[in-house]
Amino acid sequence: MNYMSGDQGGLLIPPINFGMVEENLYRSGMPNELNFPFLERLNLKKVIYLAPEDLTQQFLNFVDDQEIELLPLAWESNKSPWKPVSEEVVLTALDYILDPSNYPLHIMCNLGRHRTGTIVGCLRKLQRWNLTAVFEEYRRYAGPKVRLLTEQFIELFDIDLVRLPPNPPDWL
Repeated sequence: MNYMSGDQGGLLIPPINFGMVEENLYRSGMPNELNFPFLERLNLKKVIYLAPEDLTQQFLNFVDDQEIELLPLAWESNKSPWKPVSEEVVLTALDYILDPSNYPLHIMCNLGRHRTGTIVGCLRKLQRWNLTAVFEEYRRYAGPKVRLLTEQFIELFDIDLVRLPPNPPDWL
């Protein structure tokens, strides 16, 4: 199905908290039908989904129609949604992110704030960003809902646990 012929009068509307992390690596909150034409233009190969909430049938149809592989990472259902993601989830997400064969790749959670921000924050640490810059980027997407536990998780994340592939992306 071609989503480019939607009713938006040619407008391309990105999902909430959309951003380009690196070339062909994107982040956002959960897209809705108005965002599908925008996402279609990205020619996504894979989507990492980090939230415990169920995906909408419209989004599942979209990824199926676009032949996008959906990568829902394990989420402990008994875990409170305001707690940071686990180290295991971060390491699994980074395995996908550090493999250029997965690109174009999109990272998303419900609002694109905390879970997505944790993954991107840990990636930035791996890229040797200054911690102040990592937190500034996280806070830009989190807005007034900054979580100190998320920042603490990012700060204490041990990048030595990350398995670097033989051919990592050029930006690493």
